[in-house]
Amino acid sequence: MAVKQLFQLTQEGVDNLNKELSHLKDVKRGENLEALKEARAQGDLSENADYDAARNEQARIESRIAEIENILKNVKIIKSTSEDIVNIGKIVTVRFVETNLQKEFYLVGSIEADPRLSRISIESPIGKAMLNKAEGDVVEVKTEAGKIFEIEIVEIK
Repeated sequence: MAVKQLFQLTQEGVDNLNKELSHLKDVKRGENLEALKEARAQGDLSENADYDAARNEQARIESRIAEIENILKNVKIIKSTSEDIVNIGKIVTVRFVETNLQKEFYLVGSIEADPRLSRISIESPIGKAMLNKAEGDVVEVKTEAGKIFEIEIVEIK
């Protein structure tokens, strides 16, 4: 029997997935059907690049819809705890000990992670190192490349 995967998301992450799902179903599907109709109208489908592109896009849209529906069916919404410890849903300011640089991270589940927006997964090296720690704690982070550095937890919101 297959083990069902549980996806940990914040409420914001669930809301974003619901918006994306609606957009895919209500807008993208319709646009893609139009593109398919136009490509079919061009005649011979065997060497029709527009038709191939539209079919590939259709497959991508349907795959993403199925993926989002699966996530939403198996989601566990994580509520930020009131405790002053690092956990999913918390915004954490850290200081990199070696450089004295401060950075703020929003801890999220792996699906919501976007390092460019400082949204890091609790499964990332920094996320794992900070998990369940408190303000003032200095923790060692080991990257997947083997580099080790220390960060101090400055603030938890």
